[in-house]
Parts: sequence; C-alpha cells; structure tokens
Amino acid sequence: MTGIPLRSIPAGYPNVGRTKDMIFTLTVESIFGAYLRERCIRVIEIEEDTSLYELHDAIQEAVHFGRDHPFEFYIANSWRGWKKTWLTRRHEWEKKEEDFFRVKLKDIWPLGRKKLYYLFDFGDQWTFEITKARGSKNPAERLSYPRVIKVVGPNPEQYPRFEE
Repeated sequence: MTGIPLRSIPAGYPNVGRTKDMIFTLTVESIFGAYLRERCIRVIEIEEDTSLYELHDAIQEAVHFGRDHPFEFYIANSWRGWKKTWLTRRHEWEKKEEDFFRVKLKDIWPLGRKKLYYLFDFGDQWTFEITKARGSKNPAERLSYPRVIKVVGPNPEQYPRFEE
C-alpha cells in the first residue's frame, strides 16, 4: 500500500526550503473505546518535530474521527495502570493546548518500556497506544508527512447508529 498523506498539501509537493526533520514510524492502536468492536491499527510516518497537537490531528484523520472532544496524552506501562505521567498538568483547556503545541515528538522518545497513550473524548474513553519503531529515517523526496503507511482493520465507529 502506498502511503496516504494526512495533510492537505498538493500531491508531489517537495519538502524543499525546510529543514529536514527525521521521520518517526509510529504504530497507533485503538485499544479501548465505548464502541470499539474490531482491531484498528494505523502505522503513521511523521516528522520528529511534530507537536502533540499535530499528532492528535493525524490520529483523528487516520481513523476519521470528528475532532469534537478534548483529549490528553500520557505515558505509562499500560493504559489501565494507575501510574500515569500526564504530559500536561494544567486544568484550563487553553493552557493544555499550549502545552500540546509546545511538546514535540522528539522530546518524548526514548521511553524505555513505557508507551505513549492518547485519550480522546473523556466520556467514550477512546484510548490509543502509540509505539515508535526503533530509529528514524530521512524524509523521502516529494512525500508529505504525516502519512498512513499501513492500515489494519476498519476505522472505529465514533458515533454508531443504534436501531430503535
């Protein structure tokens, strides 16, 4: 499968005139959600200088969610564990957003045995486990990042239709 670009950048637009960040390969697996029925994994190539807020957007686009709820990122051994390191401790949403724009992926890894988690929609508890492949690579010419390079399973249904 060829990569699917996740930004609205014209196809074939070269990465010219920018510093070339290294590319991380992230495996994003939906591991919990109120309506999760099937396994959903997206492998995404993304620039190391991408912010957590931009990662949020890439995940939302990769699974076709509506970006209509607050979200958080945390680091833990397991998504169910009690010991979680939240990547912002601010309470006001605007302040949290500032943190998510400031924190870059390259500042998070390596994590050792821990993993990065993305929690979206605190009611439905959509939880995604994010792992990084070892190393990084140079960006390919004429490709746009982030981009999905592998899809396993269908997109989760954010708002399923129930029969009455």
